[in-house]
Amino acid sequence: MTPREDQNRRLLRARDTMDHDYASPLDIPSLSRVALMSPAHFSRQFTQTFGETPHRYLQRRRIERAMAMLRDLDRSVTDIALAVGYDSLGTFSRTFREVTGSSPSEYRRAVPPVGAPGCVVRRMTRPSSFGEAPPTPRP
Repeated sequence: MTPREDQNRRLLRARDTMDHDYASPLDIPSLSRVALMSPAHFSRQFTQTFGETPHRYLQRRRIERAMAMLRDLDRSVTDIALAVGYDSLGTFSRTFREVTGSSPSEYRRAVPPVGAPGCVVRRMTRPSSFGEAPPTPRP
């Protein structure tokens, strides 16, 4: 295995940790330990490899999970915010609006449950890393 392949595997391990443990309190030092890198090197290499910072990637994953919960569950927005790893409803709402272009409540009203497999719905509604709102799925 080349050094570059080894580094990519370690970065993927950290990204998989974010995907799996998105609701846990994750920070750069703990993720860099998963990738066996220093925190600064991890941040630079993650951004270079995946095109966005580790923090932004984790935000998008949390918002993506929240979008699914808002579509499919009858839980309050506060419960959903806590379930995806936010301690503050205000921070969750602000981040949700930055990523999707609407508030969580507006999103819930505008996007009804979709009768399609979950993997298709997640792909259709995945938030962009560039601040563009995802397409609205059609029922």
